[in-house]
Amino acid sequence: MVGKGLPRVRVVIPCRNEAGYIGRCLQSLVDADRTGVHVDVRVCDGLSDDGTVAVIDGVASKYPWIQRVDNGARTTPQALNLGLRPPGYDIGIILGAHAEVDHAFVLENVRLLNDRPDAGCVGGVIENVYTDPVSRRIGAAMGHQFGVGGAHFRTGRKEGEVDTVAFGAYRKAVFDQVGYFDDRLVRNQDDEFNYRVVQAGWRILLSPAIRSRYYVRASYRRLYRQYWQYGFWKVYVNRLHGGITTLRQLVPAIWVACLVSGAVAALLHPLLAKLYLAGIGAYLLAAVVSSIRAAKAPGDVPGVLLAFATLHFSYGLGYLLGIWKLVVLRQDPGAAHGTSSRQGTAGN
Repeated sequence: MVGKGLPRVRVVIPCRNEAGYIGRCLQSLVDADRTGVHVDVRVCDGLSDDGTVAVIDGVASKYPWIQRVDNGARTTPQALNLGLRPPGYDIGIILGAHAEVDHAFVLENVRLLNDRPDAGCVGGVIENVYTDPVSRRIGAAMGHQFGVGGAHFRTGRKEGEVDTVAFGAYRKAVFDQVGYFDDRLVRNQDDEFNYRVVQAGWRILLSPAIRSRYYVRASYRRLYRQYWQYGFWKVYVNRLHGGITTLRQLVPAIWVACLVSGAVAALLHPLLAKLYLAGIGAYLLAAVVSSIRAAKAPGDVPGVLLAFATLHFSYGLGYLLGIWKLVVLRQDPGAAHGTSSRQGTAGN
């Protein structure tokens, strides 16, 4: 068992300006099956100014096991650590403010951790809920293997041992052993933490029985910025750990590097130009076929194709710039990124 007596589960939700979503998130936890489990919820709010606080406090007034914690730093890792550092739980679950959990979500996390003593973290599959056609097209790309590679919690293509999950449920013993989330990271704090979990000898397991829904609020501009940051901050994670954490992170950067260097090489010799065009053609063919398979409707295909290109190019460009600024020039990541590492949203 994860502890003596009733398992104590703490759900931590980073949140900032999520008045339209946080109420549904909390209601899903209220409605979830909590039989035989003691649950407390901490919503770590980054000083919201859109009515989010009133929504949280309204729910908390009815359910004392839900409480709001002010997160003055307003970053996601700070929010997670505010919720997870205080003792009093056996299992800590991180959740997004845009998420709604399945009825069996809590109990399935507890069950899997009880069944697998070697697992330090477990998680499940996310079902995207789209708020508009653009979100639907971006979500389709992010739910396809061509778009996100081995992110199995999005694609649902694998059950068992993985290297990361979204909305993970962690044993308290994991935090006692490896520490908490790195509050220097604007992005990739969960991937970096999960890397430390695996390096410490724990397993991370994915189960389709653990299910949640996520309301996708997206634009191509926001997607570009998000994945540019993922690529950039992944380099900083690599610098912290002295090496590459996963090989698949290199693929977009290699693609962008080949795209740029190949254009220059194509000017030098006709054969190189043919090879360059063949490479672009192969990518476009794979992208179009994947877009057709991923699209929810025929009219979505161009938008899915654009999302694939945005995902790959932005991540790869951010990664290459991260190598230059963080590895070659050895700059501080906050200064190199054009913002303080303590800024950023604490929401999802």
